[in-house]
Amino acid sequence: MKRYIALLLVIFIAGFAFAQQAPEVGEPNAETEAGGFPQQALREVSVDKFEQEGYWQVYISTDSGFSSGRLFEGAPMAKQPVQGEESLNMADNKVLGVKVDFLRRGNASVYITTTRPISVEGITKTVSVWVAGRNYNHRLYLLLNDSRGKYFELYMGRLNYQGWKKLTVSVPPQQANGDNGIIQNDFHYTSSGGISIVGFRIDVDPMEAYGTYYAYFDDLRVVTDLFAENNRDPDDPRDDW
Repeated sequence: MKRYIALLLVIFIAGFAFAQQAPEVGEPNAETEAGGFPQQALREVSVDKFEQEGYWQVYISTDSGFSSGRLFEGAPMAKQPVQGEESLNMADNKVLGVKVDFLRRGNASVYITTTRPISVEGITKTVSVWVAGRNYNHRLYLLLNDSRGKYFELYMGRLNYQGWKKLTVSVPPQQANGDNGIIQNDFHYTSSGGISIVGFRIDVDPMEAYGTYYAYFDDLRVVTDLFAENNRDPDDPRDDW
């Protein structure tokens, strides 16, 4: 009887050790997956550094005030360079200044838009921009189009702080059925995905819509998943003609 109990104990211990060592079916593999999600090739990219005069336009309704925008020398001291850009010698010594002269108190919106939408390859996860908002209670939104041209607005945060601050917003993934939300890819096509950044909107707090308002922008960046782009077959024709 004692031998029988000892044999069962040995079998139980061996089985428990094997269960501890052997991965379960479907367990995420850190080498091929990121955080339990499908394979990704995440990369941070600076899509615009606000270095081109005339590329960004500033607008407010004429019954609310007057607006203008121009470039200035400068940069946020806390900003870190994008990995891999150091050797490219890219110009990065200007910021975009936004100026608004209000005519009256009330609800108003200031639009800071590009002359041509900025296309972003891959599946964009986050979008960030450095902003000096001058400690007003105004709200900043990101304006974008998805791969099907549908327009979206994403809330980035309030501008009620001193100095420069990096504001970041996550781009919500499309719904499982593939027809709702921000659509960034289509399994039928391999070269028509991504988003296009249109610009920003500042929704003004009506209690602080008076006098002259200033804001500054620098270094628009994205974190995007380039797995599909990096693994596309070289002989696969592009569907963009």
